[in-house]
Amino acid sequence: MGALLWLLIPLTAGIAVGVRAWDTGRRNPSPPDHDTWEDLDRYQRLRTVLSADEHCEAV
Repeated sequence: MGALLWLLIPLTAGIAVGVRAWDTGRRNPSPPDHDTWEDLDRYQRLRTVLSADEHCEAV
């Protein structure tokens, strides 16, 4: 009987973690962001600024 009580501890912990994860989950997820071109433009501008900054420091 003592060995079965040791199995009760991980079972209880697992159930508690599952309830906590379910409780803190997102209730109303937002729609996915499909503006890939704007993200790409932002990334390209960032790369341009960073590469220009590196060239200025090297000179």
